[in-house]
Amino acid sequence: MLTTLILLIPIFIIIVYTILRARTPKIAAIISLSDQERDLLINHVQYYQQLNAADKQKFEQRIVAFLSYTRIEGVGTIVEPLDRMLIASSAIIPVFGFEDWKYKNLSTVLLYPDTFNKDFQFEGTERSILGMVGEGYMNGQMILSRAALFHGFSNATDKENTAIHEFVHLLDKSDGSIDGVPDYLMKHEYTIPWVKMIHQEMQNIENGKSDINPYAITNEAEFFAVVSEYFFEKPTQLKAKHPELYEILSKTFLQDRANK
Repeated sequence: MLTTLILLIPIFIIIVYTILRARTPKIAAIISLSDQERDLLINHVQYYQQLNAADKQKFEQRIVAFLSYTRIEGVGTIVEPLDRMLIASSAIIPVFGFEDWKYKNLSTVLLYPDTFNKDFQFEGTERSILGMVGEGYMNGQMILSRAALFHGFSNATDKENTAIHEFVHLLDKSDGSIDGVPDYLMKHEYTIPWVKMIHQEMQNIENGKSDINPYAITNEAEFFAVVSEYFFEKPTQLKAKHPELYEILSKTFLQDRANK
């Protein structure tokens, strides 16, 4: 009896695994972008608009790759093609300088219709969160507000893009901690100068002597994400007003955005 039970255990495990795997939502295979998806990039993603023909093709291929291993699920809303293109673009923009980068610490992006609270509720009061990278039982997931996602790509005059901000947090987290120093991206010799710049600029922000979003003084991780938004949204302005910050970010992301 005992021997029979022992023999049946592996079979039971295989059956359970097969059932669970069958119930897991599969990511649709994408070979290339459709004409509609390409038009969405042309009309809504300024970064893509500024690329040459070869880099546009490369950008599209990177989007296809990202969507092949990342689920985008709507919570209280239906995910539209534009949502998918903007989220994928937000993922690719910070890593476009790196060949074959894969977000190994991300499996799912949850799209909420609007801002949400600390309990992940998007209805009621005290909703101020625009996006977040999950921790603990939410590890491997990102939550984004659709309203914030659209705002980041529709307003070309500000220095803010929530989705890029959250993907920069993921890059920061790739070395194991979100601390504002992306060890996997930033060369070791830049680390100490970078940390000094962070604290110096935080003081400037506190004293009202900086145009960087005050949210950057929350901590070093938020500083990195906020100035990265600035770098990708208004690179020429960042280079003019904060040349040292621009130089390190340019070398970190392997992109010279101001000279496009």
